[in-house]
This record gives sequence, C-alpha cells and structure tokens, in this order.
Amino acid sequence: MSELAILGGNPVRRRPFPAWPKYLPSDAQRLQQVLESRHWGGYPLPSRWCGEFADRFAAMHGARYGLCVANGTIALIATLQAAGIRFGDEVIVPAYTWDGTATAVLFAGGVPVFTDIDPDTYCLDLESARKAITPRTRAILPVHLAMRFAEMEGLQALASEHGLAIIEDCAHVHGGQYRGHGAGSIGDLGCFSFQESKLMTAGEGGIVVTSNLQFFEHLQSQVNCGRASTTDQFQQRVLGSNYRMTEFQAAMLIGQLEMLPELSDRRARAAARLSNALATIPGVRPLPPQPGITREAIYCYVFQYRPEGRQVARDLFVAALEAEGIPCDGRFYEPVYRSDLFHATPENCPQLRDYPVDYSNVRCPVSERAAYEESVWLPQFLLLGEDHDVEEIADAVGKVIRNLGDLAKADPALAGVKAMSRAERPRRERARNY
Repeated sequence: MSELAILGGNPVRRRPFPAWPKYLPSDAQRLQQVLESRHWGGYPLPSRWCGEFADRFAAMHGARYGLCVANGTIALIATLQAAGIRFGDEVIVPAYTWDGTATAVLFAGGVPVFTDIDPDTYCLDLESARKAITPRTRAILPVHLAMRFAEMEGLQALASEHGLAIIEDCAHVHGGQYRGHGAGSIGDLGCFSFQESKLMTAGEGGIVVTSNLQFFEHLQSQVNCGRASTTDQFQQRVLGSNYRMTEFQAAMLIGQLEMLPELSDRRARAAARLSNALATIPGVRPLPPQPGITREAIYCYVFQYRPEGRQVARDLFVAALEAEGIPCDGRFYEPVYRSDLFHATPENCPQLRDYPVDYSNVRCPVSERAAYEESVWLPQFLLLGEDHDVEEIADAVGKVIRNLGDLAKADPALAGVKAMSRAERPRRERARNY
C-alpha cells in the first residue's frame, strides 16, 4: 500500500486550519447599534456606517473617494458605465479570471476582449493587451490576481497612448500596494469585493475607489436610483438603480478593516516561509517574487505544478494533496471563454449580435496551461496559523511529489471533483471558491 492518503495511507494533517471569516467582539456591538437604530438600509446615501467605512477604506488605499455598493460585480458594472463604456465598446480583460470580470463588461453593454496572462504573475500580459487594441477599444480591466499585481506602469503608458480608461479589479488585494500606491488608486477606478472568501468580508458587498470627482459623482447617481450626487459639481443625470450596501454590512466591515493589517502581515510572513520551503521541492515552483509589490495582499497562495514528464495530471496531484489534509484547488479559475458559466450569446447580449465575436476561437495558451495543467491554489486562511502549519503544507506537497510514481498507477477518477468544471461541482465545493 502506498503511503499516500488518497491510496489508503495516513494523511500528513488531520487538524483543521484556522476558521474563516474572522470577527471581533466589537462587531456585535456595532450590529446591535444598527439593529436598534431601525435604520438598516443604505438610504439616504451615504448612510452612517457606509460613509465612515468608505472614507476609511479609500484613505487606506490612497484614493480620495470611496463608495459602497451591493457586490463586486456591481462595482465593475458601475465603474464601466462611469468611465463611459457604451454599446459595442471593447474592453480588454485577462482570460484567466473570475467570469464576473467579463460578464460585467457585457452587462455594461461592452464587448470583453480576452488577452493572455504573464506566466510568472498570472496577471494580464502587457504585450497581449497591446496586440488586442482596436479602434473600438475604450478601456483596460487588469485583475490583480491571488498574490500578484498586474504590470501597472506599462498598462498606464499603453492606456495613455491610446486614450483608454483603466479600471482595476482589486477583488484579491485589499490593503495591497504596488510601488507605493494602494490597489485601486493606480488606474482611473478600482473595484473590490467583500464576498465571504475575500480578505475582508461582510458576506457580500463591494466598494469603488477613485480620485476623480466626475467619476465619483456619476457612480453616486448610478447606485442611488439616479439621484443627484452629494456634491453635484458636474450635474450628471444618469439612469440609476438601487445598488446600495446595507448598514449591517458596513458595520461588519469596520471590524474587518481594523483586523486587515495584522492578518495581512501574518499571511505575508507565512507565504514567505512557504515559498522558501517549496523552492526546495523538485516538481513545484513558487511564483517568483514581484519587486514592485510594496505591501502584500495574499487572497490565495498559488504555486505551480511542474514535474518532469507529467505522468500525473495536475488535478490528481491536487486531489492527493487535499487527501493529505491540505485544502486546495486547481481549477479555481478557467479561461473565461471556456467556462460553462460564461453564457454569452447574441441572443442574451445584443452587442454580440451587432459586433460579432466567436469566443470559441479564442486561445490564450498561458491561461489554459495555468487553468488545466499548472496552478495550485491554497486558500488564504491556511496562512493564518503557526509555523508548524506552514511546515505541514510543505511536508504534504513533498510527500505527494515523492510518491508520484504510485499516483501515476492510480485510477485517474480519483481526481473526482477536482477535475470538474465549476458548474458541475457540488454546491458545497463551489461555495469555497466564490
């Protein structure tokens, strides 16, 4: 019998990792205050806790303005509209991201144009973006992914050359800094999610940050049913809807903001320790350091599975690692154009009828390699424990690598749910991702 747990051996770890989400005693006090106030919604805008949280969050990231919204996807849709995206306009997005990055473009009336990623950061590749620009391109939507930032200097120069807006998808980088600038404050607008798995969470929710007052006023009107903004210097009148955040969510987020610096430091220390350990194991590769990062934000720890010969598929490797007691995923993301959650057709997206795009012909090789052959994602709460927790992660990776010969003889069906698409996975498994 093999020593691998997936083949009947004993797992490296049986204890649970630290629980997520985290909360503070003061959260209950704020929630009780909201409850007793009988003012639970987000109107008038900004409501007490939404206004306080938005101001503090924007300041942390070096932006002048912040606006709380219902969720991260709404944040993207609203910023695209504020940036002037119109019917049929093209927006460049990385192929390797959550489907919502691209569907937000569709909901705003635009056409997502998929580009490949950098093999060392898994973020939008600059040269791929450059090649994708056409006369109809209006914006670039870089995603700062997992534990790395997109190459913002090059993207800013490219956007300036072609008169394009930059909207940062910052769902993974709460509190992060790139070359001294806070996430979301580098481009024209930045969008964050507070979904339950994120580094800060209220269960759901989102925020937009910007230093552009015209964009900020447009956003306020959009998310507040079209009402005039609080300052109304630009007197914009837009077709709005109710995308406001509730006071209960904002009250929770105050505590999340207070915990973020200490938890971020803890993740950064653990990630550095894990990278050093994994660097000694043949067949796996930590993502190379990114010198531009001046404050780390690690939504998931990602490393690359690169054994010689590839006798064992990545999905089976991931299943074996999880059997050793290490929560992990391989198909955390797929290239959006191949995702069965990306139901973009001319019938439900009229812009694709007037401006046809055949997404079945799109190919982004680095994104596909990351999604189906190479990437291994560890949830961030694995990094919130002690040094021995990190050591056990590395021990489990090393154990599976040492026993790849046994794993190569195993039934590939043991990969099970790890080889399924997101739409096929059981609900409890999908919920851990997004």
